[in-house]
Amino acid sequence: MKFYTDLHLHSFYSRATSKNLNLEHLHLWAQIKGIDVVGTADFVHPGWMKELEQKLEPAEEGFFKLKPKYVKTTQDQVPKACRADVRFTLTVEISNIYKRLDRVRKVHNLLYAPHFKAAKKIQSRLDAIGNIKSDGRPILGLDSRDLLEITLESDPLSYLVPAHIWTPWFSALGSKGGFDRIEDCFGDLTKHVFAVETGLSSDPLMNWRLKQLDPYVLVSNSDAHSPAKLAREATIFDTEFSYRGIYNALSDPKNKGLKGTLEFFPEEGKYHYDGHRDCKTRLHPQETKNHQGLCPVCGKPVTVGVMARVEELADRPEGQKSKRWRPYFNLIPLPEVIASARGVVGSNGKAVQAVFFQLLSELGNELYILQDAPIADIERVAGDMVAQGVKRMREGKVDIKAGFDGEYGKINLFTEQERVKKAGQLALY
Repeated sequence: MKFYTDLHLHSFYSRATSKNLNLEHLHLWAQIKGIDVVGTADFVHPGWMKELEQKLEPAEEGFFKLKPKYVKTTQDQVPKACRADVRFTLTVEISNIYKRLDRVRKVHNLLYAPHFKAAKKIQSRLDAIGNIKSDGRPILGLDSRDLLEITLESDPLSYLVPAHIWTPWFSALGSKGGFDRIEDCFGDLTKHVFAVETGLSSDPLMNWRLKQLDPYVLVSNSDAHSPAKLAREATIFDTEFSYRGIYNALSDPKNKGLKGTLEFFPEEGKYHYDGHRDCKTRLHPQETKNHQGLCPVCGKPVTVGVMARVEELADRPEGQKSKRWRPYFNLIPLPEVIASARGVVGSNGKAVQAVFFQLLSELGNELYILQDAPIADIERVAGDMVAQGVKRMREGKVDIKAGFDGEYGKINLFTEQERVKKAGQLALY
């Protein structure tokens, strides 16, 4: 069966996250967004682990569902057209900071466990190494290779995926804290890594430029710090609906169960271009070279973004595909499409949210609306500008000021002249 997964996110135990990042609200927003399987996140945190055991019950192999009494607390907030079954699977992100090959490395890794017994084995091992109580995404002085070993020893079906592999500060290939090769990060255990996460600032087209990434399938997830950010990236499967089904689709090169990914337009990610946020300086990689890597405002080194880092390590021209390539689709979150159509700053305002929930109520979940809903139906509910915004997104006709140094990119689907013209037409009408 075809299903959507989002397997990298956080709980309210992680720093800088929403207080609503609990299982009840994840269950709510997974339905609104159209996600079938959600990562629990943070399973090594003792407080969150206790909550997971209290609120979840077994479903399909390696999947869990929210117990009915907890479903009831938020289910009446889900539009009827969006209501669906939601499953959870055990996940956690670990921040590894350690010295390797004569440099301090900072790498984020995603761990997946098929059941609570395996998750508790990982939790116990990590508890003996560092503080797992202060943050849902614990910071440990542990080599990524050794974290992989601990994961593999917990259960034959436990696995590790390097997170957002291009993020400058915290990733396996990042310009600031990473390596030049995945193999340098995981050493003799590299063969046990079979998937890597693209992250918000890169898409598969960029990753295909590295021959060293050919052995890996690419996955995408939201890295959500609030429930409403679910599904801004996701992975599509068409296979057995179980943890093992996902594992086999990722690990077996002959298995075609991984069907593709949903991606940010990479320019919208926080680290696509180079730059210096404090000085509001956004630089194309060529401009960075022209300035010898220094900010033209303050003279300090800029943060080298994903685009430049990919170019640095690439050994294949753009357009060629890797051996394990899958299709991908660039999406813009629906509230952002609505905000762009209406010419307003921010997607959380009452007017934008009113249109968003009207669309959900009449047409279905967000991923359906963005990908498959007839444009005529969107126009009927939300008007011509929103419908045309979705159409332009599907066609890739998007203008984005690229993100840099932790600042998200800014999307425009319409020019100001188009908005003024449309407003005039409506007023005349």
